[in-house]
Amino acid sequence: MENVLLIIHLILAAVLIGLVLLQRSEGGALGIGGGGGGGMVSSRGATTGVAKVTWGVAAAFIVTSLTLTVIAAQNSNERSVLDRIGTPSVGDEAPATPGGDELAPDLQRLLSPPAADGGGTGAAPAPNAPLAPPSAD
Repeated sequence: MENVLLIIHLILAAVLIGLVLLQRSEGGALGIGGGGGGGMVSSRGATTGVAKVTWGVAAAFIVTSLTLTVIAAQNSNERSVLDRIGTPSVGDEAPATPGGDELAPDLQRLLSPPAADGGGTGAAPAPNAPLAPPSAD
């Protein structure tokens, strides 16, 4: 039902855009377009058929908007999205975070400070590691 209503809503939006673009300009704020007399108050003629259809499509668009809002509110949870931050979803388990000694050997080697004697492993420093200042020997 919601999908059908959403499709109708989108069709009404497209038709409403088309009907508004078809209407004759009254020479609004830009001072261009049709409209009689040069005064501030323009004389308006009788409502055309396009304007009546536009009002009807606009009313249907508003009704579908409100109906979609009510349906979305009924289908939503009672809790806000912000209330759900940090809590695992139903059926999902929080990922296990290893403790200090449970790190993978490669990660443990990268996170441990280098040896004071400067030798031993012979491994090159990590690519993003800051360079040590030159020694004043």
